[in-house]
Amino acid sequence: MDLKEIQNLIKFVANTGVAEVKLEVDNVKITIRTTLEGNTPEITYLQQAPIQQALAQAPAAPQQAPAAPATPAAPAADDTSKYITIKSPIIGTFYRKPSPDKPVFVEVGSSIGKGDVLCVIEAMKLFNEIESEVSGKIVKILVDDMSPVEFDQPLFLVDPS
Repeated sequence: MDLKEIQNLIKFVANTGVAEVKLEVDNVKITIRTTLEGNTPEITYLQQAPIQQALAQAPAAPQQAPAAPATPAAPAADDTSKYITIKSPIIGTFYRKPSPDKPVFVEVGSSIGKGDVLCVIEAMKLFNEIESEVSGKIVKILVDDMSPVEFDQPLFLVDPS
């Protein structure tokens, strides 16, 4: 089930006045509850992720940090100055894929254009597609999949040339 189908389902549930809808497709479970006040839907989106994969990613972050100081800081600053940084417009959880069984939106080396979806950020149980405002080539992905992100946190480096 892709993001557009989920959004259409949310709109449908909100318009029908149904109190709750539960849907399970493959390993994805979606529950949509509407409140009585403003009929605003409350969405719970659950995905099954291997626990070992999440544990393997947690220790990997501290190991990468010591490697960065080994390189000179001045050339790194000059090196990234020619790139455009795409930042998070909201606080939430960063996802590289539209759903667990789908491929990632972009990889390092992917060519992107204006309006291309780069990732999804979940905020308050809503999944927001983050679109590129520039054309170019992805040089670096700065955030791990399923990681929390802050407002204005750098997500991608893009080479506009």
